[in-house]
Amino acid sequence: MGTAITFKRHDGKETAGYLAKPGRDHAPGVIVIQEWWGLQDQIKGICDRLARAGYEALAPDLYAGTTVPYHDTERANQEMASLDFLDATDNIVRGAAQYLSRSGAKVGLTGFCLGGAVTILGAVRLPEIAAACCFYGIPPRAAAHPEEIHIPFQGHFASSDDWCTPELVANLSQSLASVRPAVEIFSYDADHAFMNEQRGVHDRAAAELAWKRMLAFWKTHLGS
Repeated sequence: MGTAITFKRHDGKETAGYLAKPGRDHAPGVIVIQEWWGLQDQIKGICDRLARAGYEALAPDLYAGTTVPYHDTERANQEMASLDFLDATDNIVRGAAQYLSRSGAKVGLTGFCLGGAVTILGAVRLPEIAAACCFYGIPPRAAAHPEEIHIPFQGHFASSDDWCTPELVANLSQSLASVRPAVEIFSYDADHAFMNEQRGVHDRAAAELAWKRMLAFWKTHLGS
């Protein structure tokens, strides 16, 4: 359904991404941020699915064409470690938001694992984002203070997660307790990356419930 495109970063440089369109003008936009594997087909599938739900979905390619096989966690970690998260947020993700908002539509931001951390960064740093939905990713407090989020926020986390541990999720919830916009935090009896149907950790029941909740969140805060 979607196609490869190039668009302008906030700093004016060209960057690449995958765009899926819903077949109508002026649709709300959703930016989809990759896992640490890169812009894999599974992330493109998320964009396609959002387009079928009525959203113009754009996944920026944060690794500039590099994708990592699911078994190669060492290389994935290397790629993630080499990523300048703040530059990616302030220039690539912001450029994606500006691209999607060119018609005046509202734009949401979502992401998975690495992309979940970028989602929180974007919710704090980017004025173009109207709402944010994070999947099992939390940046260090040195990079972003969650209590500075002032847009509607939804988070989805796994109970069995050695990266976004239940303790970190509890700290996030506490930080967001004083935030004025709508905040929803959900926990699932599942493993990290439970949304990824291409991996053994996929949990269909948790994934479908999270998807339903996310679509309801977008409908409320972006329209449809």
